[in-house]
Amino acid sequence: MNHPQSPSATETGSVDAVRRQVMWNRLIAVVEEQAQTLIRAAFSTAAREAGDVSAGLFTVEGDMVAQAVTGTPGHINTMAAAVAHFLQRFPAAQLREGDVLITNDPWLGTGHLFDFTVVTPAFHHEQLVGIFASTTHVPDIGGRRASPDAREIFEEGLRIPICKLMREGAIDETLLDVIRVNVREPVQVVGDLLALAACNDMGARRLSQMMDEFGLREIGTLARYIFGATRQAMLDAIGTVRPGTYHSRMRIDGHEAPVDLVLKMSVDAQGITLDFDGTSAQSAFGINVPLCYTAAYACFGVKCAIAPQVPNNAASLGLVTVQAPQGCILHAQDPCAVTARHVIGQMLPDLVFGCLHQAVPDKVPAEGTPLWLLVLSGARAESAGRGAGYALTSFHNGGTGARPGLDGLSATSFPSGVKTVPVEIVETLSPLLFVSKELRPDSGGVGRWRGGLGQTLRVRNLDERPFRFAAMLDRVVHAPRGRDQGGEGALGRVHVSGRPLGSMGAHEIAAGEELSIETPGGGGLGDPRERPLEMVLADIQAGYVSPEQAQSAYRRTPEELSASTHLR
Repeated sequence: MNHPQSPSATETGSVDAVRRQVMWNRLIAVVEEQAQTLIRAAFSTAAREAGDVSAGLFTVEGDMVAQAVTGTPGHINTMAAAVAHFLQRFPAAQLREGDVLITNDPWLGTGHLFDFTVVTPAFHHEQLVGIFASTTHVPDIGGRRASPDAREIFEEGLRIPICKLMREGAIDETLLDVIRVNVREPVQVVGDLLALAACNDMGARRLSQMMDEFGLREIGTLARYIFGATRQAMLDAIGTVRPGTYHSRMRIDGHEAPVDLVLKMSVDAQGITLDFDGTSAQSAFGINVPLCYTAAYACFGVKCAIAPQVPNNAASLGLVTVQAPQGCILHAQDPCAVTARHVIGQMLPDLVFGCLHQAVPDKVPAEGTPLWLLVLSGARAESAGRGAGYALTSFHNGGTGARPGLDGLSATSFPSGVKTVPVEIVETLSPLLFVSKELRPDSGGVGRWRGGLGQTLRVRNLDERPFRFAAMLDRVVHAPRGRDQGGEGALGRVHVSGRPLGSMGAHEIAAGEELSIETPGGGGLGDPRERPLEMVLADIQAGYVSPEQAQSAYRRTPEELSASTHLR
């Protein structure tokens, strides 16, 4: 009779490693279902259509173990730091099953009042085993509406400190009543808050099921394995960057004056330090950036360039240190205005790339454009009363910078990652008509690799009442720069019925008028004379590049370009 042999230590170790990896993958699936639940349950276009959300699982100590694939860096990486603030206010030992915590404090959450972060303790067989957190952008928070015009946070809307949305499963109706009477879209806002609570609850249930399946009593042991593997992978990635100190700077439009962003990057075997000393002082208007948002996008720039495959969790984020002088525009102090913090903060990956280009030049793209938001609101002529109008955030993007070996992406969001809201959705929810939406020829910076194209949108007001457009736009005066002899992307433009509009501040668009938005293009990469003729001809055929630009920028003769007629 044959007796089964006991597995060797090597075989046992291999099985354990596979098992841990399977459980790690399951955690990612759990938080992805959490995020998708939020998107399905949300009321507003920012979450439901654009995916402007984040979701993640944390240890009971507040360290992020896993994040959903769906989401934006400005939400995910700020949320990674926010949970520690929640646990300072409500220590883990005080949390009970059914508790739900909430805040939209810009300095404790995501950097402005429109984003709510909701935190829920996860229990397994009556034991606290983890923390789920999620974030989304709500359509209104009172105050002056979304705009960079405010001078203090008090003008920008309702600020909720870290408190309990639910106590052991019972909703705090007083808190919801306070929110309802302070916002213009109470149904959408409260609906989004309850969707945040619901998605965390889904995550907690799925985690408990997974723990039963794998016979786990806690996730701390698995988290330590995840953090150890991630830390080593991130250190290996940092090891590919030549040690040293690198500098970059960028001038952008700002609001009342141009803004200078300055960075010193220090790289050694222990990690990367990003120091923004020398950056412009904080603004008198609402384009200021709390440090949490600065860190979120600065870390994202590092990860994109040198460690895109390394998981994003407390271990990988912990190897990048971000510092900025208090009172500069990237470390804005309470109570300054911060609504449009994305305009400045989303420039930071390009600033980081400016340093990394000196150390790993084959890894970084040319400069691109932050989100160009269409924040549209108004009241229908036939409607009356609070909540009877519309308040919509519609995301429309410029071109990304050209990438090493690839052209830039046209009309694509980077670094935020949100999706465009379909124009049909905006037209359904408002009396606005999109007359056209098309790519801008010649807007991508020229180069061996061409920058991505911007787009042109024309929006007509069909209602008897005016609508409000809150402009929070950059790259209208200072263009996205190319690299290695690549050309600049085209500047953005905004006008109404042929009349130029300012790129910062609220504008009223009268009945029958047409708002025209031309988003910037991305910068080019490399010498444009080295772009192969067949690629230039293909661009002409697709309508991306005009024959005139092909002749002047790409140095092609009319005889060479005549070959494009044979492609039609």
